Amino acid sequence: MIVRSVLKKSWPKGVPDTLKYRLGEKPLHEYLMKNALERPGQTAYVFYGNNITWSQLNNNTRCFAQFLYNLGVSKGDRIALFMQNCPQYLIGHYAIQMLGAIVVPLNPMYKESELEYFINEAEIKAVIAGQELYHLVENIKVKTPSLQYIITTNYADFLPDIPTLPLPNELKTTIERINSDFDLLEAIHANEPISKVDNFDIWEDVGLMVFTSGTTGRPKAAMLTLGNALFKTAATAQGYQIEQADKTLASAPLCHIAGMVMGVNIPVYSGSTCILLTRFDTEVAIKAIEDYKVNKIYTIATMNAAILNYPGIEKRNLTSLELNFATSFGMKIDQVLATAWNKLTDGCILLEASYGLSETHTCDTFMPIDNIKFGTCGIATYDTEIRIVDFETGKDLLPGEQGEIVVKNPGVFKGYLNRPDATEETLRDGWVFTGDIGLLDEDGFLYFNGRLKEMIKSSGFSVFPEDVETLMSNHEAISQVAIIGVPDERRGETVKAYIVLKDEYKDKVNENEIIEWSKEKMAAYKYPRYVEFLERLPATSSGKILRRILKGNH
Repeated sequence: MIVRSVLKKSWPKGVPDTLKYRLGEKPLHEYLMKNALERPGQTAYVFYGNNITWSQLNNNTRCFAQFLYNLGVSKGDRIALFMQNCPQYLIGHYAIQMLGAIVVPLNPMYKESELEYFINEAEIKAVIAGQELYHLVENIKVKTPSLQYIITTNYADFLPDIPTLPLPNELKTTIERINSDFDLLEAIHANEPISKVDNFDIWEDVGLMVFTSGTTGRPKAAMLTLGNALFKTAATAQGYQIEQADKTLASAPLCHIAGMVMGVNIPVYSGSTCILLTRFDTEVAIKAIEDYKVNKIYTIATMNAAILNYPGIEKRNLTSLELNFATSFGMKIDQVLATAWNKLTDGCILLEASYGLSETHTCDTFMPIDNIKFGTCGIATYDTEIRIVDFETGKDLLPGEQGEIVVKNPGVFKGYLNRPDATEETLRDGWVFTGDIGLLDEDGFLYFNGRLKEMIKSSGFSVFPEDVETLMSNHEAISQVAIIGVPDERRGETVKAYIVLKDEYKDKVNENEIIEWSKEKMAAYKYPRYVEFLERLPATSSGKILRRILKGNH
């Protein structure tokens, strides 16, 4: 374990080394309500030219909370958000938490079989979905007994009459209103703002469930408290000095924990203005930075590369940018990339944002702005202890020695829903045993060197091998399947399937047919790009597939 004196030596100058919550230890929806009282007319979010003030966001959220309350949504109920980035996502997120219910983010790339699993696993009571996704939920309603309500929303409801930014294709198409149970905008207009928001024990009451593999198995719902979210949001905002006057850009998926921190939580916590995009588009991101003078931005490294290589970029004006915290998915954030970015923007600092995982509400480290060490994830954030332990004995290792990364801080989750064995394996005496390989250097900087667990990171998305294996087993020709990740220059990793065919299908099914079938059944980041047929899969005497042998072939 790195002692506090080492961290103080590496701590950035001018940044307080003690965490102070801006408005005290309150759930983030109370920060939203306070923003509406203190600065009602300030723009909170900009959605393709629609300036949404704190007063408007708060009012819409409280009206929707009243609607959910009238439906019977109450403390502990699980409510899913299944949509692209949009203002409705923010409204749904905070309205759910105002009632003490639990937000369950679902990736809008999911297909029916995936949705069915997640809804049943978390016993989801209601789904708030983009209209274009409604049919996926409706089609599995009979297979999901906990699901009582489907609420849909049309993204166009929160677009301006004349957009100031180019619209992505999914927003250009006018979708005729569908006959779902309820419409989000109609629900807002039909209700008055909820008059009273209950008090919560923020360090005990769960406000978020995110699906993660833990160390093994199909995805499990990690239970995160309102306090977990507040702590990690405050620590990140203070570490990177994000304040009310700042303008940020949110294009990463809000359904992912990092995108959620940067796009859902930090603007509300800091009271800053956020330019919200449904997804990253190079031209739109450039224009948003230019038009709205964005000064702090979160990206994935491939986004920076896309902007740097965009035709005519040397004639664009990105000089408003001051700080760019980024994640190394698909390519590394190194000195070469940072130098090119600094030159393009006339001084913007590009750095690795943090190390973290869903079980700790991410952002367990941050990079000292005045002491950047490329190739590392920075130093432990506020009130955080990081140890490196021996894989077999659990004994603490010295700086420079490689082992398993173990983390403890106020962001640590309560456990996995209905999975006590998995919880016990990962969470031990308040420490999260991450299943990740790394080391700490003499200055307290964390190096992430890979994963003990077999999760695959494809284009920044988490892919769980057993999840893909279960889905692929539904193919009539497949007898056995094993999934591994293989290196991919663009995605970081991509999925490869090793398949044993049933005897009657041998020589009758080819690799491309399997890939095309998978493409129809799974999210785009998840389906295998490579398939290899084997006569048998390597396995232990008990039948457990030895993926390490398969990975050894690459």
